[in-house]
Amino acid sequence: MRFTKMHGLGNDYVFVDLFRETVADPAALARAVSQPHFGVGADGLILIQPSKRADVGMRIFNADGSEAEMCGNGIRCVAKYAHDHGLCSGERVAVETGAGVLTVRLLVEGGRTVGATVNMGKPRLRRSEIPMAGQDSPQVVNEELHVEGSRLRVTCVSMGNPHCVIPVESIERTPWREIGPKVEGHPAFPRRTNVHFVERVSPREFKVAVWERGSGPTLACGTGASAVCVAMHLLGLGERAARVRLPGGELRIEWSADDGCVYMTGPATEVFTGELA
Repeated sequence: MRFTKMHGLGNDYVFVDLFRETVADPAALARAVSQPHFGVGADGLILIQPSKRADVGMRIFNADGSEAEMCGNGIRCVAKYAHDHGLCSGERVAVETGAGVLTVRLLVEGGRTVGATVNMGKPRLRRSEIPMAGQDSPQVVNEELHVEGSRLRVTCVSMGNPHCVIPVESIERTPWREIGPKVEGHPAFPRRTNVHFVERVSPREFKVAVWERGSGPTLACGTGASAVCVAMHLLGLGERAARVRLPGGELRIEWSADDGCVYMTGPATEVFTGELA
C-alpha cells in the first residue's frame, strides 16, 4: 500500500489515497504508522476518499486510533494532494469532513500547491455543541474548571471538533504537558477535548502550546488556532484577525464579522511517498 507523508507546520500525517488503495482497519493502521521508530512516525492517519458531496472526502484518525471530526492542517494537505495529484482541477477544492463540506482556496506556484486558505465555517459556541457537560448555555467563556485541586479559567469552542482554550501568562512557566491530558479527559468533555495554552503577545498575536486530543503534544493545530482566535476575541483579549504562533510555525486566522466564518491561512508540504509492506 502506497502512502504520502505530508505536514502543515510540522503537524504531520500519513495520507492514503483511497481512490487507488484500500484500508480495512484504519484505526489499527493509524496506531501502527504513527509510531516513531517502529512505524512511519506521525500525529495520525488521514484517508483521502471519493465523496458524493464534494471534490474529495477525508477521514482523520489520531495516533491512538480514535477518529477526529476535522483537522485544519490536514485539510490543507488533502486539498494540496487532490490538486497536485490530479484528483480535481482548479484552485478551489471542496472537501467533505466530519464537520461538513469545507472550501479550500489554494496558493499555487509553478503548478504545485504551497499553501491554502480554508473557510473553517462558523464556530459553534453553545455548550451542547462543543460538547460540554452541564446545563446548556449560549457560550462557555472564562468558566472555572476544577482539575485535580487546581482551578483553571477556560473558554471552549467547537470548530467541528472540541477545543478548550486556557490563557496563561507564560507558556514556558506553565506545566502544560502535565495539565493537558488531565483537561483532555476531564468529565466535563464527553468526547474529550483538544487543549490550547495561550500566551497573549498582543491583540493580534498569540503564542500557543497544543495538547491534541488522541495525539498529545503536536507542533500545530489548525482548528485549534481558529478556536484560539475566537476565544481570545470573546474574552476581550484579541482582535478578530490575528497571527497564531505555534511550535511548528505561524497561521493567520480571521473571524470574519461579515459572514461569521473563520478563515485559516497556512502552508502545506509534501515530504515523501513510500510503500508499506
